[in-house]
Amino acid sequence: MAKDDKKSAWKEFFWNPRTREFCGRTASSWGLILLFYLAFYIFLAGLFSLTMYVMLQTLDDHRPTYQDRLSTPGMMIRPKGEQLEIAYTMEFTETWERYVQALNNFLSPYNDTVQAQKNYDCKPDQFFIQEDSGSLKNFPKRSCQFKRSILEDCSGITDRYYGYNDGKPCVIIKLNRVIGLLPAKDGQPPYVTCGAKADDTDKLGELVYFPPNGTFNLMYYPYYGKKAQVNYSQPLVAIKFLNITMNEDVNVECKINANNIPEGTERDKFAGRVSFKLRINSRD
Repeated sequence: MAKDDKKSAWKEFFWNPRTREFCGRTASSWGLILLFYLAFYIFLAGLFSLTMYVMLQTLDDHRPTYQDRLSTPGMMIRPKGEQLEIAYTMEFTETWERYVQALNNFLSPYNDTVQAQKNYDCKPDQFFIQEDSGSLKNFPKRSCQFKRSILEDCSGITDRYYGYNDGKPCVIIKLNRVIGLLPAKDGQPPYVTCGAKADDTDKLGELVYFPPNGTFNLMYYPYYGKKAQVNYSQPLVAIKFLNITMNEDVNVECKINANNIPEGTERDKFAGRVSFKLRINSRD
C-alpha cells in the first residue's frame, strides 16, 4: 500500500486533475512565470546590445582607441633559427641553406620592383606625417619605399648566399611596429648597435652595418596601422660579421639607440634589444 500511495502522489504532482495543476502550478501560473522570464531575458539582451553599440561607437576601424604597449618596442632578427641560435658548418651547404632561404623569403616583399610599384618615394630624414583633415579620413595612407638594395652586401642581390658560404654571415634586424611611434627627436634617427656579451668580446671581430651606421630613417615613421597603411614596409638594418671566431659560440646582443626611447628596465631587460647565439664551424 505504501508503494501505491507514493506512486499516486507522484502522479498527482505531475498532473492533478482536481486542481488542474501541472508540476504544482496551474496554467495561468506557468504562463505568468514564463512571461516574466521572457521579459527578463529580452531586457538583458537589449541591455547587452545597447552596451555593445555604445562601445563600438568609440572604436576606430583603422586605429586602436587604447594602446597598452611598452614605451620601448621590441626587436627581432632574421633568420631567427631555433631559440635565436644561428649555427652551421661552412663546408656543408645543407647546414646553412635554410638560413639563406629564410632570408630570401623575408626579403622578397622588399624587392626594388615591388617597392617601386606599391610605395612612395619619400623625402628622407624627416617624419612622414599624414594627418586627417578634420572629419575627412586620410585613408589609405601612403607608405615609403624600403628597397632591398639598400642592404647592399646583405641584400642577397650581389651575394645570393648572404655571406654564409664563406663565414661572413648577414643578420637582419627589425624593430617591432608600434602605431604612432616617433622614435627620435631633434632630427636624430634611431640606430642599431651590436656587441658581444660577457666574455665573447674577443671572438666577435669586425662588423659592418647596412644602411650605414645601422640607422632607421625617420621617413618610415609614424606607422599608422595595418588597415591604414596596407603596403607599409618596416625599415631594416643588416649586420655583416666579417671575421668572427670560428668553431666557438659567440653570444651577440643588438639594441636600439634613440634619444627619446628609454632603455630596458629591470622589469623588462629585453625591451629594445635582442640577443642571439652565433656559431660558425669550419673544418679547416
